[in-house]
Amino acid sequence: MERRKFLKNLGMGVAATVIAGKSLAGKLTNSTISTMENFNTHEFKALPYAYDALEPYIDARTMEIHYDRHHRAYFNNFTAAIKGTNLENSTIEQIFAKVSEAGDAVRNNSGGFYNHFFFWNNLAPKSTGPSAELSAALIKEFGSFDKFKELLSNSAKTRFGSGWAWLYLTADKKLAVGSTPNQDNPLMDVSAIKGTPLLTIDVWEHAYYLKYQNKRADYIDAFWNIVNWEEVSRRYQEAKE
Repeated sequence: MERRKFLKNLGMGVAATVIAGKSLAGKLTNSTISTMENFNTHEFKALPYAYDALEPYIDARTMEIHYDRHHRAYFNNFTAAIKGTNLENSTIEQIFAKVSEAGDAVRNNSGGFYNHFFFWNNLAPKSTGPSAELSAALIKEFGSFDKFKELLSNSAKTRFGSGWAWLYLTADKKLAVGSTPNQDNPLMDVSAIKGTPLLTIDVWEHAYYLKYQNKRADYIDAFWNIVNWEEVSRRYQEAKE
């Protein structure tokens, strides 16, 4: 499947109402994921769960500030940066493909807009495990599931400054891990790592500082308790076709 179709089906949020930190979205299932709105409409969508749904691993106050201040600021700055330009009607994939030509305002804010919606959807209150197919692929590529977790965790822990760690599928359909600085991602033409994102860890300090302070490693270890493997497995299935 072409990357554009993957992004179209990705959807970055369930159409849910969040009232006082409580979401009406309910449990995230295959059916709800498949009916998510198209991310390329450049809309600021609701979280697929309540602010407190990921506790004790991510606290409600951090989620509220992260989503409603940091993420919303990226969205507002992104839409302002592309307003009145030909990028206003471009898909996020088209923007990323030539983001080196778009200037820093578009690069940083389009990345912040996309990366956060991607991040919200790869988290869930109840974490199970990857599908049998993804699990087999991870073991084949990295030797074991624990080795994969170690590699992605280390990529996140050793990312200097702010950025993201990624599990992604390369152009030749191989699983790989790596990290990007600031708000870059593997879809961007400026990125040192390139491919289709499957899973990410946000290692900007605002993602964890209220609860974990400077203990980034503790936050990353806690992250594995709330991975939405159903979504990650779906992404893998679509990306490899």
